[in-house]
Amino acid sequence: MFSRCIGRKDESMGFFNSAVGVLQTLVIALGAGLGIWGIVNLLEGYGNDNRATRS
Repeated sequence: MFSRCIGRKDESMGFFNSAVGVLQTLVIALGAGLGIWGIVNLLEGYGNDNRATRS
């Protein structure tokens, strides 16, 4: 009976570890996307900084 409880614990821990891995991947992808978006926004702002076109 005790070995059955241990087996279930290992299965649930495996599922938990798998879920943590998926969440880590999602958070890293989200952070990378936000970082790229921020860099693009910064570069767009510098593109409008041309003194020759100002009136």
